[in-house]
Amino acid sequence: MVIAVDFDGTIVEHRYPEIGKEIPFAIATLKKLQAERHLLILWTVREGQLLDDAVEFCRKRGLEFYAVNANHPDEQAKADAAPCRKLRADLFIDDRNVGRLPDWGAIYEMVHNGWSYRRYLSMMNSGPYAGRQEKKSIWGRMFGK
Repeated sequence: MVIAVDFDGTIVEHRYPEIGKEIPFAIATLKKLQAERHLLILWTVREGQLLDDAVEFCRKRGLEFYAVNANHPDEQAKADAAPCRKLRADLFIDDRNVGRLPDWGAIYEMVHNGWSYRRYLSMMNSGPYAGRQEKKSIWGRMFGK
């Protein structure tokens, strides 16, 4: 899948224009999704030096994006036009989602299993998943903790 990921409030705490602290497991989850061959696009309102800072923040932590605010790494904005802001992605991960941003363990489990958020919630409330604590169980399975 092509997954567009917001930066402020999604990968890091919202402190724009500064860079907030990393949200727990955000980068680890995104790297795991990349290892499973998903293409990640950084999709943010940041531009110029603020955008460069966000890209470098992720790069220092081992996270490289397929593209940044573009559909393809070679996409260039025309001299008289803004960069593409309408991305072709299969999934958008953003703190401004309806409801809220699920924790990164839930995000990983939904993407990995191809579940919708509705199905994820249904699974967590029934059968062998009922009463489970999401973060503890998913991270235990993902990273052996």
